[in-house]
Amino acid sequence: MSYVDRSTGEIVKCQVFVACLPFSDYGFAMAVRSQSVEDFLYALRCCLEDFGGAPALLFPDNLKSAIVKANPYEPDINRALEDFANHYGTTTHPARVRKPKDKALVENQVKLIYNRVYARLRKVPFFDLPAMNKAIKEKVRDHNQTRMQQKNYCRQECFLSAEKPLLKPLPEQAFEIKYYRTLTVGKNNHIWLQQDKHYYSVPYRHTGVKVKVIYTRSVVHIYVKGECVAVHPRVFYGTYTTQPDHLCSAHRHYLDRSPDYYMRKVSGKGSEINELFKLIFAQDKHPEQLYNTCNGLLNLQRKTEGETFNKACAMAIEAGNYGYHFVRNIIKNKMIYLPQETEEQPLPEHKNVRGKSYYKQTLLNFDTNETN
Repeated sequence: MSYVDRSTGEIVKCQVFVACLPFSDYGFAMAVRSQSVEDFLYALRCCLEDFGGAPALLFPDNLKSAIVKANPYEPDINRALEDFANHYGTTTHPARVRKPKDKALVENQVKLIYNRVYARLRKVPFFDLPAMNKAIKEKVRDHNQTRMQQKNYCRQECFLSAEKPLLKPLPEQAFEIKYYRTLTVGKNNHIWLQQDKHYYSVPYRHTGVKVKVIYTRSVVHIYVKGECVAVHPRVFYGTYTTQPDHLCSAHRHYLDRSPDYYMRKVSGKGSEINELFKLIFAQDKHPEQLYNTCNGLLNLQRKTEGETFNKACAMAIEAGNYGYHFVRNIIKNKMIYLPQETEEQPLPEHKNVRGKSYYKQTLLNFDTNETN
């Protein structure tokens, strides 16, 4: 099955996940973009939610998203699938390789889904995945409500009366796939999660220690020797997520930084630096970058003679360049001692100055008979 991307006109082919329960043959199907671990487990989660419970055993095929290495006795289960099974209180037992009879019911379900879902939707245009899955769900519902041959009931009736009461209740929270990383806590007692390009704080006593990070789509857990020392909501914007109690006293003042904080620090230190800081915060830049500029200027002021620093600030204001490096270079190169440029004096009037009419050839009279 496929749908058409409205923005590009591209035909996007999809994979169809099919499952069924063994006693009632109650079926489930939905389309996903790929057979990746994320898409496979998402489809499996939707399947259990549709059933309203979890079976005691999951019997998947040997696709790579479920099985790392096939074996007829002890196959290596994908860690994500193992986490999924543990979350829902079930277990996994994959079918043997090239043994379709191990999963005969779902093989037959695939054939029925093809005839009763795919064949009936093959000429229907879809423009996104949700619309396609809505149509699939309606056709699967019709399939489950169709009377079976030589039986006086349908799959849904058998499922509701005999099989659904035996399913395990679903947990309150839906499963989210977990990702695992081993990282080192930096000197600023934060870890850097490359996937988010974001820093997450860790209690300062663990600075320099290797930690285990387990994160999902919504939460980041940080462990030290099996103990969870920090939990953060996962953030996909900004740079830092910091809990104040994770910082030592030397770091806490960084959380209090603001334009007002820096304006109070330069209060009474000269009109030039006050004006310079106002112009710095009037710029459309990231606050962290502006704070670093202010820190650099305050550090430079402590190391520079007062009058020299004030003149350098005044030159920076006049030039319209409020950066730390610009002020530092003025002081380093002793530019405050350079003579001031004198204003240009107008040229004196004399007979050799041509007027503007000289350059407008239409106003000049040329004698065409004149020869050189």
